[in-house]
Amino acid sequence: MNHVNMQHGVIVASALVWFCTVGKPAFAAGASSGLQEIQNLYDKHEYQKTLEVIGRLEKERAAVLDVRRLKIHTLLKLGNPKDALEEYDKLEGMLKQEDQPVLREVALGFILVMMKDMREQMRGAAYTALKEIDSDEAVPYFEDGLSDGSGPVRMLAVEGLGRSDKGRNSKKLRAALDDQAGLVKARVVKALGETGDHSVIPLIETATRDELATVRIAAYGALIRLGRKEAWEQLRKGVEAPNPEDRAEAIRTIADLKDQRGAPFMTDLLTYKQPSVRAAAARGLGHLEKKDARRQIEQLLKDPVPAVRESATASLADLGGKESVPALTQALNDGVLTVRASAVAALLQLGQPYETVASTVRALAQQNDTAARSSAAFALGKATKANVAGAVEVLANLAADPLPGPKIVAFRSLGHIGDREIVPLLKDGLHDQNEAVRATAAGALLHLLQQ
Repeated sequence: MNHVNMQHGVIVASALVWFCTVGKPAFAAGASSGLQEIQNLYDKHEYQKTLEVIGRLEKERAAVLDVRRLKIHTLLKLGNPKDALEEYDKLEGMLKQEDQPVLREVALGFILVMMKDMREQMRGAAYTALKEIDSDEAVPYFEDGLSDGSGPVRMLAVEGLGRSDKGRNSKKLRAALDDQAGLVKARVVKALGETGDHSVIPLIETATRDELATVRIAAYGALIRLGRKEAWEQLRKGVEAPNPEDRAEAIRTIADLKDQRGAPFMTDLLTYKQPSVRAAAARGLGHLEKKDARRQIEQLLKDPVPAVRESATASLADLGGKESVPALTQALNDGVLTVRASAVAALLQLGQPYETVASTVRALAQQNDTAARSSAAFALGKATKANVAGAVEVLANLAADPLPGPKIVAFRSLGHIGDREIVPLLKDGLHDQNEAVRATAAGALLHLLQQ
């Protein structure tokens, strides 16, 4: 956290410079000594006393911008983003505009405080929100997450590190190869394979001897990324593994590699008896953009298993073009709400007019079933410039849902498809009563502000 302390130190120093030059004449006698007291207390990490002195300065002269900023940062140091947000609202009112650097700090504060929550679900929400930030500044926080007591949370931390060069080259990430959870180790191996650093090959080769097939398959994929062509044969054997889940994992790995050699295997497995394998094969062909498999994938829209139908809709969206629009439009009438939502997502991703899916979205968003409303919010996150206006309008309503689930998904989708015009809506989300909603809104806000 040293980088954070340094950043706050710079802010404090800047505030003092302002006070001692521009701001000094406006203060009553003794104000400069009060400012020095703030600096001394802040440097000693005596944040509660810092607030007390700031309070005295505010009484001497209310609405001094740098006093307000310093108070916000002190509240964030105390792990109190809610009060910091109230102070930020006052600051923005004084400025008549956003103070983006301070707003970013406040938003980040809502995420950081959740990382220390006793509840696994809340920590998971915090790390999921942090993944929305495309910045090396997030790397130390993800590194902290590698020591979390929850396997799913550690996996989120690994995924976060895997999003940047700095994260993938983290020494702490390499140490996570000893993690007890197989899925965490598999994610670590994948991230190491994406470094392009051949010095990690011995570590990955060790993972090829892991007792868990998931880890071994990830290791074969990582070695192929690093130029070890001989690993292909082992990965190919994974597609023929007796365990259907191992087959599906091998297919996903080949698809992630964009290795066209996997296309014939995937095509053959579209009719495999195990649903998870059929679903993985369909998605894989979409990732490989195998347009010649379009008709076979469309046949899976009639598969008896909803999850397979959902994978087929996503695959057809990945293939692009308008050829599958009629089939996907028909899927809007599927008897399972998650399949209908998947069809909405696919049609939006293909750039179809919002009116094509409007009635289906409206029906899903008005369901009493929380899962239906959440599914609608997720689907709308696939909107493109051609249909984003209608999607944002519905997402804004779902962001005011009475339950946290749909709101969380709605804010995340808004962060993906919205522009600066929805910043006020995301800021409203920071005032929500639910911690996970606030963290998600913060992540979406940070994602938009960094653009």
